[in-house]
Amino acid sequence: MSRPVLQVVAASTRPGRRGLAVAEWVRRLAEEHGGFDVELVDLAEVGLPVFDEPHHPRQQRYVHQHTKDWSATVARGDAFVFVTPEYNHSFPAGLKNALDYLSVEWADKAAGLVTYGGVSAGLRASAALKPVLAALRVVPVVEAVSVPFFAQFLDDEERFVPNTELEAGGKAMLDELLRLTTALRTLRAA
Repeated sequence: MSRPVLQVVAASTRPGRRGLAVAEWVRRLAEEHGGFDVELVDLAEVGLPVFDEPHHPRQQRYVHQHTKDWSATVARGDAFVFVTPEYNHSFPAGLKNALDYLSVEWADKAAGLVTYGGVSAGLRASAALKPVLAALRVVPVVEAVSVPFFAQFLDDEERFVPNTELEAGGKAMLDELLRLTTALRTLRAA
């Protein structure tokens, strides 16, 4: 069986964002892990408009090309790591919009959560995201990475440079994500 495809989803879409550096770190960490074929999916580049399909996503009767393209991207993935900031005690609207566009494509896949922010480390974003993922039948792994005061981990070139604890947490998340992804792939094939 081929290696599962892990999509690292950069959730921040705003100009001047710095979270893409966190997503790039997760991508590198996942590539070093070796258990996945890794893709970086930048929601700013995907550029979805506010949900505009006339039919419910469960029907997969998409009329817009941007939705068909998004469907093909997500369907290709076997697992996800959502890299998200915390905005107003939740996750960004762009991520909610991207999740809402689809249904079947998300189902029975595992997800890791990497959140970042100030003192809260994005934990409220994680708490808000989990019931949305559950409604889409995405299974979040318990292991996660929460980055407090994330700007302290950016070097002079705006690259994310984690400490030992964040690195270990990321590796543990990826190990569990691979274990669960392997089981869910069997379920999806049945």
